[in-house]
Amino acid sequence: MKDQKDMSKATMWKAAISCNATYDGMFFYAVKTTGIFCRPSCKSKVPHRKNVSFFSNAAEAQKAGYRPCKRCRPDLKSKTYDPFQSIIEDTKQIIDNHYSQKMLLDELASMVGVSRFHLNRLFKDRTGDTPRMYLEKVRIKKAKELLLTTTLNCMEIGHQVGYQSNSSFYNAFKRNTDFSPNQFQVRMTVMLR
Repeated sequence: MKDQKDMSKATMWKAAISCNATYDGMFFYAVKTTGIFCRPSCKSKVPHRKNVSFFSNAAEAQKAGYRPCKRCRPDLKSKTYDPFQSIIEDTKQIIDNHYSQKMLLDELASMVGVSRFHLNRLFKDRTGDTPRMYLEKVRIKKAKELLLTTTLNCMEIGHQVGYQSNSSFYNAFKRNTDFSPNQFQVRMTVMLR
C-alpha cells in the first residue's frame, strides 16, 4: 500500500478532485483559503490547486494550523467516515423506540436534522427500505411477539403497535407475513406444540 511519500502531488490532486475513497488514510489535503483539511473522498467543493497542500496524516495537518472538515471528519481514527451513518442509526433508534406512536416523515426528518426528501432517499439507499417500510417491519415484528406471548386479541395488538385501524394492521401484517394475524397465531401455536 502506498503512502503519501510514494505518491506524486498530481496523483494526490487527481484523487482529491475525484473524491476517490481508495486513497483515504494514505494522505490528507488542506485548503489554505479555508484553513480546513479533508480526506481525499470528501465531497466538498473542489478548491483551486494553488491553495492545496498535502499531508501524510491528520496530526501533521493540524500542526500546520488546519482544522478538520466537519463533513468528512479526517480527525477520526477510522480509515473511512460515513457522515450519513449516524442519520441512519438515529432514524432506526427513533423508530425502534417510538414505533407505537403516530410518526410523520417530516417530524422524523426534523429529529435527525435533514429534509424529509433527503431522509427518505438516504434511508432507502442504505437499508433498502424507506423509513415508513422500516417502521412497518418493526411494528409487525412486535405484533408477532405479542400474538405469541400475550392473550391480547388482534385488535388490541394492532392498536398497541401503533395502527389506528384494524384494516391497516391486517393489511400490513398480511403484506409482511403472507398471513392474517389470526392465521399466523394459529399456525405458530400448532408449530410450537
